[in-house]
Amino acid sequence: MSQSSCCFASRRCLSVLLALVVVPTSLVFAAPKPVPQALKPPLKIQQIELFQQLPAARAETLRGLVERFNAQSPNAQVVFVDRGWRTPNVPHLLILDDAEEDAFLSGKARYKPLYALMKEAGAALQTLRPPAMMERNPLDGKGQLLALPVGLSTPVLYLNRDALRKVGVDPDTVRLVTWADLQAALGQLASAGHACPYTVAEPGRVMVENLSAWHDHPLIAAQGGKQRAMFNSMLQVKHIAQMASWVRATYLHIFATRADAEGRFARGECAVIAAPSDSWVDFRRQGGFDLGVVHLPHYDDFAGAPQNTFADGPALWVAAGKKAPEYKAVASFVRFWLAAENQVRWQRETGYLPLNRAGLMAAESELLGADLENIRVAVSQLVTRPVTRNSTAVALNGSGKLRRILDEELAGVWADSTAAKTALDNAVSRVSAGR
Repeated sequence: MSQSSCCFASRRCLSVLLALVVVPTSLVFAAPKPVPQALKPPLKIQQIELFQQLPAARAETLRGLVERFNAQSPNAQVVFVDRGWRTPNVPHLLILDDAEEDAFLSGKARYKPLYALMKEAGAALQTLRPPAMMERNPLDGKGQLLALPVGLSTPVLYLNRDALRKVGVDPDTVRLVTWADLQAALGQLASAGHACPYTVAEPGRVMVENLSAWHDHPLIAAQGGKQRAMFNSMLQVKHIAQMASWVRATYLHIFATRADAEGRFARGECAVIAAPSDSWVDFRRQGGFDLGVVHLPHYDDFAGAPQNTFADGPALWVAAGKKAPEYKAVASFVRFWLAAENQVRWQRETGYLPLNRAGLMAAESELLGADLENIRVAVSQLVTRPVTRNSTAVALNGSGKLRRILDEELAGVWADSTAAKTALDNAVSRVSAGR
């Protein structure tokens, strides 16, 4: 037999032998038994409650931020709640309006300092160094952040550029730098029959608080170890008296609320408005005209002007008395909020000022262009010159309370029933007496 025949025979025999082998069915069909393993405990999810009092459009942007955080966070979820800080079980996070923040900060400390929380959680607090012109509430005596100032803005001047062009004022060449410049433009609008040449969204904030800082003039002064209101000096009286003359000349119209004033500007009823820098996003969304934004005007016969304005607005406060794992979850949310892509989106959709270098660089980017023009103007106005003692923001009985007193007293000026100096003297007396 040849070698090939033997190989063939061998293979044939092997085939026959394999065919005759009986394999137990249990070996064919039985699945291998699993090796016992220790059961892993389910991942504990920290639920963080958030109460907020932002305007509706800003609140919607906040909801989008929270949804993005929740989608990428397996062990921490932020949920919105309707109860505020006055309830026994205070939510972990609070964004309060002026009046509620003033009340929240009065008496015993009800918050966990943000800088301490982030340090304990081992998370870097990637924010800009808090500016001296920022409202003092979210800062301690060392300039450390007690809360995250998520809603900073400063008053600026908005222009309906189409309305100005119609009356022969070219917004590309006419510089509305001083109050005299603005008065001339408003005179042309009034002469042409414009119903509302100029309005102001927050009179006390613009005409007294920021006017004082913008002219390097004291709003509050330290005296005998205490702070004393002094916004009834020549500068403030002169300005309020001039604004009263504008009301009588129909150059200026003062409306009951910020929303009313801004709504009239957005609808094209008013040609110029002094309003917070974050209002940019609302005007762009609602207005159907060429929108411009510039610095507030100043008086050129005051040597210190222009100096800088104040930045203030709602902050994110962390409630005291929570557990360490909950604070760690809060820290992760704050870190997420400060991420570069979220900062850019927050600025674009809310109009609020940047919180860190990433946001500031985005505002200076040519790619974002007109989207952040308000940020560029606001930031340059805030840093026109190095901050002085007079232009450093101070806290006196709460900024919200101070502003309400100013607006109440100024109402008599706009009604032509109270002199400018009398109104400001009354406001100083009320602030000093805590009324």
